[in-house]
Amino acid sequence: MDNSTDIEALRRENADLRKMNDMKSDWISISAHQLRTSLSAVKWILKMFIDGDFGKLTNEQTGFIGKAFDSNERMITLVNELLSLNHTEQTSLTYNFQNHDIVALTDSVIFDFSGESYKKGVPVVFLKPTTPLPPCAFDEEKIRVVIQNLIENAIKYSNHGDKVIISITPSPTAIEISVKDSGIGIPAAEQDKILSKFFRATNAKAHDPIGSGLGLYTTKSIVERHGGKLSFESEENSGTTFHFTLPLQRSGDGAAA
Repeated sequence: MDNSTDIEALRRENADLRKMNDMKSDWISISAHQLRTSLSAVKWILKMFIDGDFGKLTNEQTGFIGKAFDSNERMITLVNELLSLNHTEQTSLTYNFQNHDIVALTDSVIFDFSGESYKKGVPVVFLKPTTPLPPCAFDEEKIRVVIQNLIENAIKYSNHGDKVIISITPSPTAIEISVKDSGIGIPAAEQDKILSKFFRATNAKAHDPIGSGLGLYTTKSIVERHGGKLSFESEENSGTTFHFTLPLQRSGDGAAA
């Protein structure tokens, strides 16, 4: 082969390797977010047992559950480190678009956060649609991650006694899901960077120093791959409302992207 053929072969091989690396990175990010939510649900249920919310435990029971709690905390730390190390742009993950029930999915995610919501004194209120929603095709596992991220942030950055309010509203062209809190809000000077990779607002870091800065970036990427839009309104110390839309008719063949 001449040099030009060799160079072209190397370019193709490099492109294939880049695509494989992107797919691996996407899979790690989505899976890690799902793992973190499940581990957090276990964490808060264990905490309820430790704090005696289900009745007094024996010393032996308290010891075993305490060890389980500590092991779970180490797993959460490991998952957060995995997210922080996963730097590749998220562009190549396969999406499977099918009609799903967004109300049932939202109910399921809210249940995952029931322990955390209870322990932090931040009830989650779901204002369900009063009429049936039109069919909407989306990738159920990816949108689960979106809802998880928004609810997780809403609870994390709220104060005891605040409420998180979730609503779903149809329009002629899309379904809009909103997650509203009355927590710490986002400083006005930092709002244009809040959806950027690895960025965390200064007040968020002061409120909870643990975080990868990838949750909202991942959320935005998933929503946009669905042809939707992620937006928000926020005022520091007065809360934040995030909205994302799922189009009723996507461009493309509607099967996978």
